[in-house]
Amino acid sequence: MRLATWNVNSVKQRMPRLLPWLDEREPDVVCLQETKLTDDAFTELLAQELEDRGYEVALHGEASWNGVAILSRVGLGDVVAGLDGGPGFPHPEARAVAATCGGIRVVSVYVPNGREPGSDHYRYKLDWLVALRELVAAGPDATVVAGDMNIAPTDDDVFDPDAYAGQTHVTAPERAALAELQAVGLHDVLRDRWPGERVFTYWDYRAGMFHQDLGMRIDLVLASDSVADRVQAAWVDRQARKGKGPSDHAPVIVDLDEAPDGDIGPVVPPPSAPVTRRGAKKLPQA
Repeated sequence: MRLATWNVNSVKQRMPRLLPWLDEREPDVVCLQETKLTDDAFTELLAQELEDRGYEVALHGEASWNGVAILSRVGLGDVVAGLDGGPGFPHPEARAVAATCGGIRVVSVYVPNGREPGSDHYRYKLDWLVALRELVAAGPDATVVAGDMNIAPTDDDVFDPDAYAGQTHVTAPERAALAELQAVGLHDVLRDRWPGERVFTYWDYRAGMFHQDLGMRIDLVLASDSVADRVQAAWVDRQARKGKGPSDHAPVIVDLDEAPDGDIGPVVPPPSAPVTRRGAKKLPQA
């Protein structure tokens, strides 16, 4: 089984990239985030294209913001939208959808951004992660949580820790909340497979951040023991971030049981001439 997660940053805008990518990479299960469409609009736009490719679809969307989906061609059962009893801002948002695909409970998540440390949205983010942890803890043994976590797990997951000082995504409470989620029995399969490697999944559109490989790793695939033991390859499809009209995120691909492309490395293709000197570059918003 090939499982992937991708924050497409508007499925409508990314259609010219998404459909060819599905044809090229042939994932069996895809978790999408930031679809930015209501369920009806998503269905009208993509239902036939996805059906033609053999995918069933689970949706939890809203107009213009947020939105998550699961595409599966290995079955799609027991679909649950949202986090039962989870917090809202002020109302529940379309940030999680779960379904059973090929015997694995798959949860596609778009964790709140947090905006500024100490803000109401930041506290909402931490509360939301608690609700997600409770959901996973109560779930089956074979589970995958995949999506845009909006947290870089460690300093190794950002191009320069100094550049992110005072920003969300890297604060101790966020990282602790992510660690508590993993503590229910989830493995960060990409990092486990490639410890110490420079691996990013998100690059700001501005200031040539992608071309200089000034990014962060915030899109994760977290798998329970029984699923993590099946991983044969785990990698970032950096090719999907190149060219015309990309998302600002790249897909993460995990191959279970067999690796059609081989165990090809953490980032495909690898970046060239990355900036590595601390303090050399700042964030565009700084």
